[in-house]
Amino acid sequence: MALAMFASIACAEKIDNKDTTMQTVKGAFDVNLTPAKDDVDMGRMVLDKVYSGALSGTAKGQMLSHRTQVQGSAAYVALEHFEGELEGKKGTFSLVHTGFMDKGVSSLEIKIVPDSGSGELEGIQGAMDIQIEDGKHFYTLEYQL
Repeated sequence: MALAMFASIACAEKIDNKDTTMQTVKGAFDVNLTPAKDDVDMGRMVLDKVYSGALSGTAKGQMLSHRTQVQGSAAYVALEHFEGELEGKKGTFSLVHTGFMDKGVSSLEIKIVPDSGSGELEGIQGAMDIQIEDGKHFYTLEYQL
């Protein structure tokens, strides 16, 4: 029992000699949404983002959304590919967004796509949270390398 507990503690601290401590960075981003025209009855948007702060660079992506006939109920998914720096480390990674509104109650999950990191960001894992205040967008990124 003691050996199993020690092994689980050791695994929580290091996996393949990598530090698994989550880091947290915060900053702002600007986003430009461009509607895409097609025959699909969904809102499709092209995303162009500029991140600033500890995460600085640009991201491009696409979003699909759908509103139901019930006021306040909808869903969206998006993929974006970031290129730039994270606390001085250069590289790229991708994010996947899954958002729901259920009669006005919203939930959002944004995760780094597994194995999408490159350059000095190879092996990055984590999740992002977005806050919108007075029409401005802010992020909190929790990650590990």
